[in-house]
Amino acid sequence: QVQLVESGGGSVQPGESLRLSCRVSGQVLGISRMAWYRQAPGQRDLVAGISSEVAGIRSASSTDYADSVKGRFIISRDGVTAYLQMNSLKPEDTGVYYCNLITIIGSQNFWGQGTQVTVSS
Repeated sequence: QVQLVESGGGSVQPGESLRLSCRVSGQVLGISRMAWYRQAPGQRDLVAGISSEVAGIRSASSTDYADSVKGRFIISRDGVTAYLQMNSLKPEDTGVYYCNLITIIGSQNFWGQGTQVTVSS
């Protein structure tokens, strides 16, 4: 059974930093994409994503970000763990952050349990 375990959330003041982690456990049929979403009323908005691209023997990754976090957040991945480095945090970054995984085989979609981030003075 595939599980995504998130950690690193907390309460900080504006301008401070946090680093979220998302570790994948269980048998995964290849990782195509991992991403972080923030829960808003009635929807989950994409914060950042990192996608794997394989062409023959070459592989590369690409990242994408919501406009609101460009230049402040950095998404990365090391094996089965994805990270979200959040710098210069603002009160509007507050929310529950969810990790998402899409597999290569079958495009299976998995979600973590969420981790709370609160930015307040």
